[in-house]
Amino acid sequence: MTIRVLIADDQAMVRAGFAALLAAQADIEVVGDAADGVEAVTETSRLRPDVVLMDVRMPKLDGLDAARRILSTPEERRPRVLMLTTFDVDDYVYEALRLGASGFLLKDAPPDDLTGAVRVVADGDALLAPSVTRRLVEEFFGSRRGELVRSSKLDALTAREEEVLRLIARGLSNGEIASHLFVSEQTVKTHVGNLFAKLGLRDRAQAVICAYETGLVTAGEPRD
Repeated sequence: MTIRVLIADDQAMVRAGFAALLAAQADIEVVGDAADGVEAVTETSRLRPDVVLMDVRMPKLDGLDAARRILSTPEERRPRVLMLTTFDVDDYVYEALRLGASGFLLKDAPPDDLTGAVRVVADGDALLAPSVTRRLVEEFFGSRRGELVRSSKLDALTAREEEVLRLIARGLSNGEIASHLFVSEQTVKTHVGNLFAKLGLRDRAQAVICAYETGLVTAGEPRD
């Protein structure tokens, strides 16, 4: 299946460069671009891409607000959003992940990282750059370590769904979770769908943040 991509960045050279890299891939089609956040929202609604590459800082409407609007659309029309940033600790990145963005990518990342990220985000079964995402979330929650207690929200989950959420927070894909729990990947997908529905989650990045916010996972705890 061809992955339809929209590129939103206020720099024409960046849009052109990303478009050329992605268009060279047999399984990726660049369906359009946008020079500001307002255009990004409009073109996403019109073109219905699978993935939106969204620059964090843009005129008229910044990438965070544009992502918020795009990610608030009905699920059947909602694309995956991949944030583009110059710094991996950008102030906007955490909030974008909290809104449901699938991850972020540095603008100077190697070409293979860009194409690989688009595929990972489109697939939806894995978290983009899990180690970086976890570090970012841990930095945010590290200062609040003593304040967080187990949330009653987790009471809605079965023991197995809670275990799956913990493994998602570690960055494991559905296939890796299946191997870890000795169950089928389809079973894992069912658990993921159920826990997402119960907790109102849109994406795996949002699930990582939820795991920390609810006290299921704490900053600094062992990964294994």
